[in-house]
Amino acid sequence: MLPAPETLAYADAEIAAAHQPAPAGPLSQLEARDISAWFGDHKVLERVSLTMPAGEVTALIGPSGCGKSTFLRILNRMHELVPSASLAGEVRLDGDDIYDRRRKLQDARKHIGMVFQKPNPFPAMSIYDNTIAGLKLTGLRASRDEKDELVERSLTSAGLWKEVKDRLRQPGGGLSGGQQQRLCIARSLAIKPKVLLMDEPCSALDPTSTRVIEETMTELKKEVTIVIVTHNMQQAQRVSQQCAFFLAAQGTPGQIIEHGDTDAMFSEPQDERTYDYVNGRFG
Repeated sequence: MLPAPETLAYADAEIAAAHQPAPAGPLSQLEARDISAWFGDHKVLERVSLTMPAGEVTALIGPSGCGKSTFLRILNRMHELVPSASLAGEVRLDGDDIYDRRRKLQDARKHIGMVFQKPNPFPAMSIYDNTIAGLKLTGLRASRDEKDELVERSLTSAGLWKEVKDRLRQPGGGLSGGQQQRLCIARSLAIKPKVLLMDEPCSALDPTSTRVIEETMTELKKEVTIVIVTHNMQQAQRVSQQCAFFLAAQGTPGQIIEHGDTDAMFSEPQDERTYDYVNGRFG
């Protein structure tokens, strides 16, 4: 089965954006300010503002169709891949607006990586080559030792190194679903992003693979800020420190009803709609 067009488009952009990995620096904060979004004349988000703190996992929750995934794609300029799409507002990474006309699209993609709902490794490439695809396919000069170090570091960060270190030259498409998803995480980490966006990364995985991905996220937040869309309330509680509840009622654009500390959101929500959603009364 061929990859979805948006997956191919993003993979191309991801490769084009690859640069020499930068030295690790301070963790980064991402902030959305008054984001509204449209597909043609259909407004899907209404003045959404959210701060995603550095070194934490922020979970975006809410029923299907409330704009969570659209918001996530706006955070690294994927929204504009859709011809009819438009938006208003700002997305600031460490204070700099990624939509500033003086900034290149590649700058946003270099610093803000994406992991999709369905794993999308390059099936004909080896595990090794998948990990460094962003570097290799741009013709970047790097020594064998540098590539070896990058592969080991990225796969280790993604929680996959011990499982694949003895078969790095085997096809990435031969891995299990959970391993493929971690390989995609490693591929994103190889270009040293400041933020990692994850769109329901465990929805197609079995419970064991889900647990490993969640453990990986817990370790990754020490080196990268994470934003995750999830429909699994238990997962949001387990992995996130901050949470934002999106809702689009009766055909209106999606909005954030409530956001804040995850434990507080689930134990003492301030809005009755939040209480009803996190307790499974709708959605």
